[in-house]
Amino acid sequence: NVGSYCGSLSSLKASVLGSIAIKECLIRVGLEGSDVSEVIMGQIFSATEGQNPARQAAIRAGIPIDVPAYQINMLCGSGLKSVMNGYFSIKLGESDIVVAGGQEIMSRAPHAIYLRSGVKIGSCNLVDTLLEDGLTDSFHNIHMGIITKYYIFVLGKFKFYVLSFLLLINLAEQYKISREEQDYYACKSQQKAEIAINAGYFDKEIVPVTVTTKKETFVMSKDEFPKFGTTTEKLAKLKPAFIPSNGTVTAGNGSGINDGGAAVVLMSEETAANRGISPLASIVAFAQVGVEPKIMGIGPVEAIKLVLKKANWTKEEVDFYELNEAFAAQAIACIQELGLDTEKVNVNGGAIALGHPIGMSGTRILITLLHTLERTGKKKGVASLCIGGGMGIAIAIERK
Repeated sequence: NVGSYCGSLSSLKASVLGSIAIKECLIRVGLEGSDVSEVIMGQIFSATEGQNPARQAAIRAGIPIDVPAYQINMLCGSGLKSVMNGYFSIKLGESDIVVAGGQEIMSRAPHAIYLRSGVKIGSCNLVDTLLEDGLTDSFHNIHMGIITKYYIFVLGKFKFYVLSFLLLINLAEQYKISREEQDYYACKSQQKAEIAINAGYFDKEIVPVTVTTKKETFVMSKDEFPKFGTTTEKLAKLKPAFIPSNGTVTAGNGSGINDGGAAVVLMSEETAANRGISPLASIVAFAQVGVEPKIMGIGPVEAIKLVLKKANWTKEEVDFYELNEAFAAQAIACIQELGLDTEKVNVNGGAIALGHPIGMSGTRILITLLHTLERTGKKKGVASLCIGGGMGIAIAIERK
């Protein structure tokens, strides 16, 4: 499940959501906790969550205490990097079966204050760790939404950073994406998600979560972030979120601040065969790249190009792409630069509709891709995310 900011899941620790996902994975595959060699979970906001939340999630899920677990922080790429590391661990012969995933309760990110050395005189300011550790570029001290503003309109001034991979194109001219285009893209994301939810396409991906508060106990069995009935007219009424005077990024055409957990089970083809397990897909290739932090949203362009090269695939032979929608403008620009068929991208909606729990999203889009390929009988898929600080990550998978 994906919860809204300060919504139904906000009272839980991230490790609780992670443990639910891990436990359900093992049940569905028919494994015991003792079969697992290693657990790897992405998570960014871990202040006040206790030591090594990945280890907490593993133990809560019934993984034996002699099985190691660790946490990854690669910002938005964490949930996919955990899968990458699990793959490498198996390839190197260090592990036999790995559980990899991501967990995040952005609603619980605390405010912090530096008082170790004391305060002699003057005021003390609380730091919002949600912004400081997750949503603000550390190199330029700019919120990600404002980076998107730079990305669309000002990048011509910074084009010397990216001459090698953007063919000397003045991106300010190529990607001058209007507010109307962004709202239209966001509306389509919401509409596709609404259709997919009503058709039950996400049912296999979701595990019901029982939440007990002081007032009640309830079961959450559906994502609560999608906005059914979204129209471009409604989106057009929203005020700019970051630059009031002439900004184009709004709460409606950017991804959400969300809570959620997800996990997958990885093993070699030989191990799967020996255990009589039919895998959803095989990993064909991974890619990760670095880009100028001020245009971090372009990361998927180079990551997807590289993963296609490693897989020896053309972009046309890929059946579906899952491209994390940090912002509508970012997603539109990546689709344009790569020349992707929009009918193949985020066919069930993306993060604008479904939400973006930072440490979990990489695993979430991979799981969505796996089930989309299975449901449609298609073979090849690519999932990719942009990453704060100027990076991109991608994976290519194939059903047999």
